[in-house]
Amino acid sequence: MAVIEAAELVKEFSRPAVLEGRLPRLRALFSTKRDINRAVNGVNFEVEPGELVGYLGPNGAGKSTTIKMLTGILTPTSGVCRVAGLEPSRDRARNARNIGVVFGQRTQLWYDLPLRDSFEVLADLYNLDRTTYRNRVGLFTELLDLSDFLDTPVRSLSLGQRMRGDLVAAMLHEPSILFLDEPTVGLDVVAKARLTEFIAETNRSAGTTVVLTTHDMEDVERLCHRIIVIDSGTVLYDGDLSRLKERFMPYRFLVLTLAERSIRRVADIPFATEVETSAVGTVLPYPDRSVVLRFDPREITTPELIARASQVYQVDELSIVDPRLTDVISQLYDGLLT
Repeated sequence: MAVIEAAELVKEFSRPAVLEGRLPRLRALFSTKRDINRAVNGVNFEVEPGELVGYLGPNGAGKSTTIKMLTGILTPTSGVCRVAGLEPSRDRARNARNIGVVFGQRTQLWYDLPLRDSFEVLADLYNLDRTTYRNRVGLFTELLDLSDFLDTPVRSLSLGQRMRGDLVAAMLHEPSILFLDEPTVGLDVVAKARLTEFIAETNRSAGTTVVLTTHDMEDVERLCHRIIVIDSGTVLYDGDLSRLKERFMPYRFLVLTLAERSIRRVADIPFATEVETSAVGTVLPYPDRSVVLRFDPREITTPELIARASQVYQVDELSIVDPRLTDVISQLYDGLLT
């Protein structure tokens, strides 16, 4: 049974219409005309318990608006959303006990309090007993390496430290569902790696259902098997990540590192096209000795291509690289969905 449901979910925002002519702002005060913006337009999806789903789309696509409806912050204009059997906007208090939420652009910590004191306040709000609270804070401190700044005021924390604190605040009451809206935005490589490892481990070990919105496609490929792509408030794709790549960018890359003594030349290999090394999105150790061949596995098998390439080039190393998710998503945004 699905733990998150969205059925024909719609959210509209209205504002006074901009009137033409003289004194438009003054006339707008006395006008009943309004402009309607439909941020979410008939969204449908279900999430099963224990899934880790990427909810993707460009800025203004409706991702955060959907999350805010699922968390009870916004009330849907029409349609239905349920989280663990509850309608979030009608059962805000009960829903809050089932979920954890992290908004990358906002914090739920107390700005002037040390991080530890923010956790204490949240423990009281969720009626956690002292033993349970100490055990959970101890576990999170170890997993997220919080010990050096637990007693530092939130206002003095770096962005990476604050995001780790927000993640603990969202998980302190051990929710079964976790909504993460841009949790790694602005983080350095080390902080982002620590957060993504924690999210993956939480999903794997505790079976926590996770819905992740992000613009970082590396995070998506690292964490999510299923993705939902939304644009202009409408779902464009809902399914397996690998099937998305197969449908919109079925080709792969054969990356060859040539022997130093070999003479580099363009190969005429059927069903394979030489492309720029930048196409693979990978930093190649020897770009001047590298050849990248793009091919479709439905036209030529990987072993057959390697055999043919080896007849043309003198190869030291080779590897197979999949297309970047960023490029696949771009195909969707360019209107190639059929």
